[in-house]
Amino acid sequence: MNATTALFDEITEAQMMPRLVRLGPNLYGAVFTLMKLLPARYILRRAIERGELEPDTAVVETTSGTFGLALAMQSALLERELILVSDPAIDVHLHRRLNDLGAQVEICRDPAPVGGYQRSRLDRLAEVRAERERTFCPEQYTNPDNPRSYGVVADQLARTLGQVDAVIGPVGSGGSMCGTVRGLRATTPHTRAIGVDTHHSVLFGQPDGHRSLRGLGNSLWPENLDHSVFDDVHWCTAGEAYAATRRLHGRHALYQGPTSGAAYLVADWYARRNPGELCVVMLPDEGYRYQATAYDDGWLAANGYSLGDAPAGPVETATPERPADAWSWLRWNRRSYDDIPGAVARTAGPVPAEAAR
Repeated sequence: MNATTALFDEITEAQMMPRLVRLGPNLYGAVFTLMKLLPARYILRRAIERGELEPDTAVVETTSGTFGLALAMQSALLERELILVSDPAIDVHLHRRLNDLGAQVEICRDPAPVGGYQRSRLDRLAEVRAERERTFCPEQYTNPDNPRSYGVVADQLARTLGQVDAVIGPVGSGGSMCGTVRGLRATTPHTRAIGVDTHHSVLFGQPDGHRSLRGLGNSLWPENLDHSVFDDVHWCTAGEAYAATRRLHGRHALYQGPTSGAAYLVADWYARRNPGELCVVMLPDEGYRYQATAYDDGWLAANGYSLGDAPAGPVETATPERPADAWSWLRWNRRSYDDIPGAVARTAGPVPAEAAR
């Protein structure tokens, strides 16, 4: 192992694993500083081992969120060129940090007629790869190394907590939930998977539309999302997620982002409803990018969001076809996508896409 790879291991390995924090009698939080470090590190290590990421090879990816930050951290340590294709929704502070880490960030200004910005970013990514002789694309939405990387999280949970009865977490690429739950089910097949999505995301059958809540959901179907892993699926609104984010901070001093807030909303309800189960909620990243939004009372009020009381619980629905204006859930029962009544028909197979995480 050369000195660069050793440094790469030493710094990122110290930050990639979650801290396990008790949030209730039967609820633990897997609290990540930056969850995307785990798949980014694993994918790039495997690429080096296979000879796909030589010193003159540029890393290229489409991202508007924390997977890009994780790649920028790794690429800086490896001294590899990094080109990221994003869109105008990218956080200005994140953009600055990416630049400081040496990443070249290209912004797609116009959405595609079908697939929106995610499609236009994928199209530009293909052009970037065609323009260069040697590139490596992590392809987190199709690369099986993404879910595989979470095997170490499953091992950590089983080793520390023993039998885990339910894992609750947000879904974007499908990597963290599918990889963690599959790892746990190797020894505890009963372990339940509760996915957390947002309204107007196509991931679990709702029609595509405007999503105010960034960091989960998608406009396209990622191949790494195995629908048959999930027992239940919840959809929540941006306002509910923001309020839960602030409760998570106020009650437990955990300063996480709205994606974590959405997961906590569902996990707190589920754990109280199932006191005999040991539950773990995945909390993906810290809240510093959201100081001017989710953590700013003025911004919340100006955008019509209230921190108010927590909703009593979700409304159960039989199909995903009618997006609600409040938290709802569906018994998915480990079915394939095509077995769900009312799910929006897919016009093609899964398409690699990048959620804004």
